[in-house]
Amino acid sequence: MSFEFLLSSIGIGLIYALVSLGVFISFRLLDFPDLTADASFPLGGAICGLCIYVGIDPWIATLLGMFAGCIAGAMTGILYVKLNILQLLSSIIVMIGLYSINLRILGIGPYIMDETPRLAGSPNLSLLDAKTIFSPFIAEDYSNQYIVQPIMILGFVILFWLLLNLFLNTKMGLALRATGTNQRMAKSQGIPTGGITILGMAISNGLIALGGSLFVQTQGGADITIGVGTIVIGLASIIIGESIFPTKRIWAVMLAVIFGSILYRLFIAFALSNEFLQEIGVGTEDLNLITAILVVLALVLPKQLKKHSKKRGSKHD
Repeated sequence: MSFEFLLSSIGIGLIYALVSLGVFISFRLLDFPDLTADASFPLGGAICGLCIYVGIDPWIATLLGMFAGCIAGAMTGILYVKLNILQLLSSIIVMIGLYSINLRILGIGPYIMDETPRLAGSPNLSLLDAKTIFSPFIAEDYSNQYIVQPIMILGFVILFWLLLNLFLNTKMGLALRATGTNQRMAKSQGIPTGGITILGMAISNGLIALGGSLFVQTQGGADITIGVGTIVIGLASIIIGESIFPTKRIWAVMLAVIFGSILYRLFIAFALSNEFLQEIGVGTEDLNLITAILVVLALVLPKQLKKHSKKRGSKHD
């Protein structure tokens, strides 16, 4: 594995750390099985990519992509809270609807720039040579690209980790945590659980969409397929992080999730660059299979190690 490939993998891992923090809010804190992530990730990328394509400042484009994710998450929450649709079904409905919307968004750019005769959906949008938030700091020969991008993305991760830590220790943040722990009890204490759920879903998918916005800027284009498996990657990062770094404090748990995302991506990079695995035919098309295996190992190994340590302890006794 080359040094550049390693840095690139860490950069992608940091992007998915934002995604994992979003998934952590919905799955762990709100106990909300949310599949909207698979659509809000490409939604953030599509909105950001479109804005950059038509000449909007990339920083504003990134924030707009994040805001679009907030709206998507809020819609899922509204379907559940206001229309009493099941949590999982609410997220599936929004995910399916956003697929078509994302196709339309990706097709708007060329139409606005008079590159297509009619408005039609598109599966991708090229951003090659477009200005991104990384452009001012990257040399003309792109020699420092693999260093600049991970450092800047790390800045985003640290910022939102700090902001989330501060928010979750406020009254509203504690109300969100209480809602996820025991909704009935929280409601009896006067907490507006419906509004808190909608807010939590908006924050969750906003972070996921922010990851999508950064992702398209590192990859040089937006694509409808970038959201496939997003929720699985987020869950894998959470499981790996919590298994390797078990802790109870909320700030430490979120930090474990971030490290879990980076480790997950490094595991994937190792699997794809390992010569032995390449010889037996393992390639990029096996990415989802590798992810599934990693999740199983992360779930099973810690339990087996605990059992083994208990057995050894009882023998010594």
